[in-house]
Amino acid sequence: MKIKAAVVDKVNDPFVIKDDIELADIQDDGLQVKVVASGICHSDEALRTGDAGFDIPAILGHEGSGIVEKVGKNVHNFEVGDHIIMSFYSCGECDNCLKGIPTQCRKYAASNLSGTRPDGSDHFTENGKHISDMFNQSSFTTHTVISKRNAVKVSKDLDLRKLGPLGCGYVTGSGTVFNTLKPRPGDTIAVFGTGAVGLAAMMAGKISGCTHVIAVDIVPSRLELAQKMGATDIVDSSKEDAVEAIKKITNGLGVDWAVDTTGVAKVMTDSIAALTQGGTTATIAVTPHNIEVSTWNDLCVDDKKIVGVNMGDSIPQVDIPRLIEFYKMGVFPFDLTEKFYDFDQINEADADSVSGKTIKPILIIDKDYKPEA
Repeated sequence: MKIKAAVVDKVNDPFVIKDDIELADIQDDGLQVKVVASGICHSDEALRTGDAGFDIPAILGHEGSGIVEKVGKNVHNFEVGDHIIMSFYSCGECDNCLKGIPTQCRKYAASNLSGTRPDGSDHFTENGKHISDMFNQSSFTTHTVISKRNAVKVSKDLDLRKLGPLGCGYVTGSGTVFNTLKPRPGDTIAVFGTGAVGLAAMMAGKISGCTHVIAVDIVPSRLELAQKMGATDIVDSSKEDAVEAIKKITNGLGVDWAVDTTGVAKVMTDSIAALTQGGTTATIAVTPHNIEVSTWNDLCVDDKKIVGVNMGDSIPQVDIPRLIEFYKMGVFPFDLTEKFYDFDQINEADADSVSGKTIKPILIIDKDYKPEA
């Protein structure tokens, strides 16, 4: 089947939309999906520029939403016409998957970041030549094929154009708080960076009952949005020292929890310094940067901890429906971060994401789609 897709031919090349890409057939446990829309994530940019290491040429995109067109013979929980959000793949069979930790699937890297399907076959080819896929999905396409384990069914009365980023950015930020840090009512949290991931973490902190939910950024418009979305306090770290400001807000103690979404070395170290005794910071950005810490002075003396979190330690089929319920309740207004772009504006949308002009660009791939009444 010939499809249209945005292809990166060489590292750091722009996206080029091509209409002669060959899509593989669905497998027995698979779905063929007509893609309605896809978010653009900083992870896409990290792969495009080579910061994360990935085989190019590639079709990126991993925050897709769409409509099921075909189902494999071993698929019993989806049918043609279902509306879905696409997320990462996990095998469902290894020890960690069976423990309910699919983000630690033993085949996670091989299945999501190897550029092929889990069995090693190609998703996409151009003139018979391999093109890498992303997350066993690749949503910068008009159509794709996935495993049923990539899919989360959603109600048809929801606007599919808005929902794709729930499969990565929003579930990563919120899951880091809900599933990993697990703050208790009355705790305090600081979130460094108020992009989509940071704002999701911030809203999760508010929902969890944190008394101080502190948003830290250098862009005033983002900090204003953070306040609208639940931040109790904001810190413009371009104008004041973030650690000092956080200590002042928390009566000199520091916060119980911190989340860094920037990947900037100075900001990551600030997220540790801003912790109270016994506090924990989660560093979750895709970044080439490293930090140096003194295990004794920075960590042991005050019993501080640093944790890494992949995809919010989420189970997409559990966590995404939970976020949708919070959205319906009005406490997780993720769509305030979004701006729609036509598919052929992908390079503009990507540039706006990188510059921070748009927090969450959404590519509208199926212009004929209309939400059901």
